[in-house]
Amino acid sequence: MAVGLGGTHVGNGLDLMQVHSRRPPGSGRWGRFCARLAIVLFAGLLLANCGNDTFNLFGSKDDLPPDEPADKLYNEGVFLLNEEKNYKGAAKKFEEVDRQHPYSEWARKSLIMSAYAYYEGRAYDDSISAARRYISLHPGSAEAPYAQYLIGSSYFDQIPDITRDQGRTERAITALEEVTRKYPNTEYALSAKRKIEIGRDQLAAKEMEIGRVNQGKKNFTGAINRFKIVVTQYQTTRHVEEALLRLTECYMALGIVQEAQTAAAVLGHNFPDSPWYQDAYNLVKNGGLEPKEKDDSWITKAFKKVGLG
Repeated sequence: MAVGLGGTHVGNGLDLMQVHSRRPPGSGRWGRFCARLAIVLFAGLLLANCGNDTFNLFGSKDDLPPDEPADKLYNEGVFLLNEEKNYKGAAKKFEEVDRQHPYSEWARKSLIMSAYAYYEGRAYDDSISAARRYISLHPGSAEAPYAQYLIGSSYFDQIPDITRDQGRTERAITALEEVTRKYPNTEYALSAKRKIEIGRDQLAAKEMEIGRVNQGKKNFTGAINRFKIVVTQYQTTRHVEEALLRLTECYMALGIVQEAQTAAAVLGHNFPDSPWYQDAYNLVKNGGLEPKEKDDSWITKAFKKVGLG
């Protein structure tokens, strides 16, 4: 006789499945009864020990590490940030303060510090997330302007070159304008304004690039539309002078001479020493014309609107 699992004797010609298939009548009901009894006994065990601090199916709660003091965690984060330059590690320490002591003053300080640590470590998305959370929880605090500035600066530091999409440039400008609008008297407002001008210059450069491509393809209408954006929206950038020259070129190519004359005249009036003006002047002169403003031209109106014309 062979011996099967659990010492079961298996006779000749019978496999294990055959042996188990020959269960006595009622054995299925008996198995189900035993299973239900085990569940009841287990539930009773849980209820009997629910007030016992030492009872834990997954280990004693004494096995869990105790919370560390908030100031200790915070100072460890500061050390990692300033001394070790371990920005990610510092951010994690500050986040641990918030996790272990969520309603403390240390948690508030740690949240803005984690945003700063992520920014220094160039983890810009994490910095933006932490700074936004800080503003939502503490909008009236003294550090709220800095949190908003960190959001704008995180986008600003990711501004791509003009050959790529400028979505982050636009988001940087929007976030930094929030600083100047909501916190105009803070130390961050002046820096935000400088970064806004750089961002606007970048957007103007993108429009100029597309305009030049269209002009090179003799798509003068498409080019004019791009240069028009620079003239109407980015007049304080360094690209407006070239935009006026390109408008002069495109309008002359299309035979719209009055607009060409106006573009050249506005360029000369506002930027008389610009090398772009000399090119525009020569172009108009070679066409037998003189630079001359047309009062109802959109170019004239655009410059008068901002007090430049």
